[in-house]
Amino acid sequence: MNDYEKYEDDCEIIKVTNKRLLVGFETWLKSAGLSENTINSHLSNIDFYINEYLLYEDAIEAKDGTQDVSMFLGYWFIKKAMWASQATIKSNAASLKKFYAFLLGKGLIEQQDLNELEKTIKDEMPEWLAALKRYDDPLDIEDF
Repeated sequence: MNDYEKYEDDCEIIKVTNKRLLVGFETWLKSAGLSENTINSHLSNIDFYINEYLLYEDAIEAKDGTQDVSMFLGYWFIKKAMWASQATIKSNAASLKKFYAFLLGKGLIEQQDLNELEKTIKDEMPEWLAALKRYDDPLDIEDF
């Protein structure tokens, strides 16, 4: 088995786990009394993060994805998601905080992981929004 085949096999295993996590996350969101639209938005955001971004170049499990939020929202999402906007960056940040709070409740991550994720989002959000603005500005000559 070559490296790419191993990567593909690892991704398939992770996707099965991710499917179970998304079902559990949906139940958790429903129990919090959120509207169907809000739940669907969170599920869509997290599905994109754990099944597209975390599996894009390497097979990273969702529970190990707290450290990747800055690269995702500050660069990858802006370049890869045609629908990237200030609202969708903020929406994804909110979804990530909820999802990792859910994983904490399941014992899959530590409190420190969630704290660091929340601090990263709070501290770096202005930079991510500025990066989006530069990327969307055709007159900005600065390389992204």
